[in-house]
Amino acid sequence: MNKIVANAQAAIQGIEDNMTLMLGGFGLCGIPENSIAALVEKGVTGLTCISNNAGVDDFGLGFLLQKRQIRKMISSYVGENDEFERQMLSGELEVDLIPQGSLAERCRAGGAGIPAFFTPAGFGTEVAEGKEVRYFNGKPHILEHALTADFAIVKAWKGDRLGNLIFKGTARNFNPLMAMAGKITIAEVEELVEPGELDPNFIHTPGIFVQRIFQGTGYEKRIEQRTVRKR
Repeated sequence: MNKIVANAQAAIQGIEDNMTLMLGGFGLCGIPENSIAALVEKGVTGLTCISNNAGVDDFGLGFLLQKRQIRKMISSYVGENDEFERQMLSGELEVDLIPQGSLAERCRAGGAGIPAFFTPAGFGTEVAEGKEVRYFNGKPHILEHALTADFAIVKAWKGDRLGNLIFKGTARNFNPLMAMAGKITIAEVEELVEPGELDPNFIHTPGIFVQRIFQGTGYEKRIEQRTVRKR
């Protein structure tokens, strides 16, 4: 099955106002730059975005925040975005902050068909408010529910027209987990190859989880904070 679409604009067809999106990446590493730009251009609003973080003020999901296209963020770390902070403190943006490991596992569980699980992370904090608590081996655990999305948007290094994906280095991060948890998964890749060109031993996400794939262009691959030693 050929899952290739022409570009980001074609890939995001069907994404409408008030939908829930998962977006891969960690900081600015491995984010779907082309797809985010297409969402900004399309102008969809009221989005709930599940992402480890919210980009920075002038890149990544920061673009969507500037345009007031995001209604709610479900994230782990958001400290690099001043506009995010302003919207959250003013009540313009609903925010659900989740421990990073719990966020990863909730995405993985969603893709694996596991509706919920117990974890000790967050017990005794605001994270646990309103959640069921059980004791395992004498230790308190809170109930966390799986996360899924209308669309999952991920970025990979290489992919083929069947949707098989390989991620490179730390750009792997949340991408494979989220690719499993979207009703429709969009993959943008740096290099698009024919089936058989990817070594099956190194495929991180099988094509069964991907519905649309395209080759992206013009990746900036910015670094959030670059610190170097003085010479």
